[in-house]
Amino acid sequence: MRITAKTDYAVRAMAELAASDVPLTADKLAARQDIPVRFLFGILRELRVNRLVHSIRGPEGGYALTAPAAEISLADVIRAVDGPLANVRDLSLTGLSYPGPAAPLPDVWRAVRTSLREVLEVTKLSDLASGDLPEVVRERASVYLAETHDQRS
Repeated sequence: MRITAKTDYAVRAMAELAASDVPLTADKLAARQDIPVRFLFGILRELRVNRLVHSIRGPEGGYALTAPAAEISLADVIRAVDGPLANVRDLSLTGLSYPGPAAPLPDVWRAVRTSLREVLEVTKLSDLASGDLPEVVRERASVYLAETHDQRS
């Protein structure tokens, strides 16, 4: 999975909304997360079309989540702006098959998608806003840090 700038910005903006008790304007979101505001407007439009945020008009207006932060996963946000979590040439992984020595490869792609889902679907915006990540995320991040430390040693 490649985490695009669009995905990174969308998740960061949504985390900012999750942490706020009031709607936030695109300008405030952009400034708080150092996101180009013109790019953010497109992201917010996609999040609105996918019913993850709504806009509120007026002097106290801005953007707000459409559901409690504990009900919106990172996977929901990523799918809204970038599509499926793990995609192989826009093919369904269910019936995917390859000939010869590559025959087991679809199972690798399925495992990748499952691993992504295990992290991204259990991590909610409220977890980011509170700084209290699920155990599976903390464990896998620790493994990553240990592996990168071992590689530098």
